[in-house]
Amino acid sequence: MKDEIKNTQNFIQELSQQLYIYIVEIVGSQWAWVFHIIVKLSLLVAVFLFVDFIFKVIISSIFRLFSNEEKYPVLRSVYKSKLTRSFAHLIALLVISGIHTYIFTGAIKDTTIFIIRSINLGFVLIVGGMGLRSLKAFEYYNFIKKDFYKNFALRSISDTIKIIGTFVFAILSICVIFGIKGTTIIGSLGAITAVMVLVFRDTILGFITSLNVATSKNLKVGDWIGIAKYNLEGTIEDIGLLTTRIQNFDKTVSTIPTYDLMSTEVKNLQVMSESNTRRIKKSIIFNIKSFKFLDEEMFNRLKDVNLIKNYLLQKNSELKEKRDTLDHSDKLINGQQLTNIGTFRKYAYEYLLHNENIDQTGTILVRQMEITSQGLPLEIYCFTNDSKWEHFEQIQSDIFDHLLVASQEFDLEIMQISVKV
Repeated sequence: MKDEIKNTQNFIQELSQQLYIYIVEIVGSQWAWVFHIIVKLSLLVAVFLFVDFIFKVIISSIFRLFSNEEKYPVLRSVYKSKLTRSFAHLIALLVISGIHTYIFTGAIKDTTIFIIRSINLGFVLIVGGMGLRSLKAFEYYNFIKKDFYKNFALRSISDTIKIIGTFVFAILSICVIFGIKGTTIIGSLGAITAVMVLVFRDTILGFITSLNVATSKNLKVGDWIGIAKYNLEGTIEDIGLLTTRIQNFDKTVSTIPTYDLMSTEVKNLQVMSESNTRRIKKSIIFNIKSFKFLDEEMFNRLKDVNLIKNYLLQKNSELKEKRDTLDHSDKLINGQQLTNIGTFRKYAYEYLLHNENIDQTGTILVRQMEITSQGLPLEIYCFTNDSKWEHFEQIQSDIFDHLLVASQEFDLEIMQISVKV
């Protein structure tokens, strides 16, 4: 067996030597080394492609037997990431590295250095490609498992490794091509690190943000968010390593730096959407000069309003008993009295309680805010039972349309600020 291998090697050497002599006779000895390299590389590439094709067919045929993603998620992830092709490339290159020494042996030995460096460069590129495709396989695996946060974290990690790995493998490739020693690169590591921090600043920040988002689980693709810094509100379409894409409600698309998700206030409105409720927090400003006690005429007029009828009768009875014990009870200012603003506040509260579009399990408030130079704000605070934007706006408008007009029945004046154009 050894004799047969040795005879085969001698035959290849003799054949390559004759081919080299033939090249020298055609082009001359001056350019022989150029054609030597071209012919030798061409032969090696042809062998590489042939072996690579054979192994790709074999490996692909084996992996097709495990096409069920649910039963074989790992194997399917490896196949979909094209990691099998990297294995085929590696096997083919190992074959090349084993036979290249038997082609053109003894012709121009200096050209062998170029061939060896080319093969070593091929190893660097294939190993780098295997690493990147391995990360892709992890992404596919977690996508099959439908674990968004884990998949998002791995995707962010893999994106970071791809960028930094490309930088590292580019340096290794230069070392292999020009024969630079690794100690030279290590000695320059400090300068390289400074350059990487400067060049990949956004990448590093985006990577940290991605890990924070994945671990805290505060945000995910599909969430409805608002960012006051950029005055935008919309749905997250994609969270990348460097940028996050958000579709606004006017159908435009905005992109922001991913690290802003951690350094800027982000309001996540998705919980509101999932609970199908949305908050109303809006004020009506009244003129303080229109406030007054309820006299008998207004009391008789308002007691016919169904929502506050029982309230007025009960309060009037309670207050009348207290006033009877006071001197000069005929004066409204003596003792406790009902006011038009207080009665309207009760009316607004009852109106919300009886409104079918308001979530009765949530907080319902009608409260006075701090008095301003414009007047007294009366704030409506409650939650609608429909979070869709168009429905919410309709419900909110209906409520304030009614309250704005109803306030006239209480002799209340709503403040209006005229703006000079």
